[in-house]
Amino acid sequence: MTQTDFTLINAQTKALAFKIFAFEDDAYFNQVKNYNYYSMVLVMEGKGMLRADFSEYLLEADCLACFSVYQPFMIKAGNEFKGILINFHPDFFCIHKHQQEVACNGVLFNNIYKSPVVKLSPAGLQVLVNIVNELKAEMQNAALAQYELLISYLKIFLINASRIKLDKNQTAVPAGKQEPLILQTLKDAIEAHYKTKHSAGEYAGLLNISTRALNRISKVHFNKTITNLIAERIVIEAKRELYLTAKPVKMIAYELGFNDEFYFSRFFKGNADVSPQRYRDTVGFSRGEPVTGV
Repeated sequence: MTQTDFTLINAQTKALAFKIFAFEDDAYFNQVKNYNYYSMVLVMEGKGMLRADFSEYLLEADCLACFSVYQPFMIKAGNEFKGILINFHPDFFCIHKHQQEVACNGVLFNNIYKSPVVKLSPAGLQVLVNIVNELKAEMQNAALAQYELLISYLKIFLINASRIKLDKNQTAVPAGKQEPLILQTLKDAIEAHYKTKHSAGEYAGLLNISTRALNRISKVHFNKTITNLIAERIVIEAKRELYLTAKPVKMIAYELGFNDEFYFSRFFKGNADVSPQRYRDTVGFSRGEPVTGV
């Protein structure tokens, strides 16, 4: 790795490996971002509106927002909007391979049912800021085992952020705001059938409820339609397969219930803003392996 300010570049691919960037307005975010690395936005002052995937969320001071690889997002804020942006490429740190150590996948990233934003307490914010300061200091110190130490600090950041988000989710929910039991049944059904059932009507049938009523409940609690949830779940699995395996795109499409590889590619690009092959070429660590039949 070579170093420039608070940016590390992969010496082999010449692509970004790791970056810490302090922002003072929304100039960097006010157009859709869709990059082949993970992004974490730590907001310290100001507020704005975040658009991610199919939904909008309020971003305020003392919050953290996390976005997966090639997850489109955009932020529009007022005059005051300050904080820290952290980017890391899967080649630098793979959350899938390190799931047992860090367990941030499905918490900070790739959770289709929860907001990407978590509100931080003053103490929680300070913990994360202290880790960022350690990362910055190490990036200016090209000493022995710098890469390993940066990975360790990043792991500590991810673990602490995951703990904070899980703790927030476990906090008592006010009366009247409890998630209806039918939505847990819906989540179980999507997890069990997303590879074979792709329409909202099929899930409404499984749950013995009208599609309109199920969509209304989903919009209230998840800020997404059933179709949005299904599409996001399929794309998350497709990304995992593209990233971790050398399976042909045609095989991945078939395993996800698509008989037409080209229809699957259009579906994937429509939801991820990048083609399956482009995703694999720029993200998948197995891209050096032969991939046939694509």
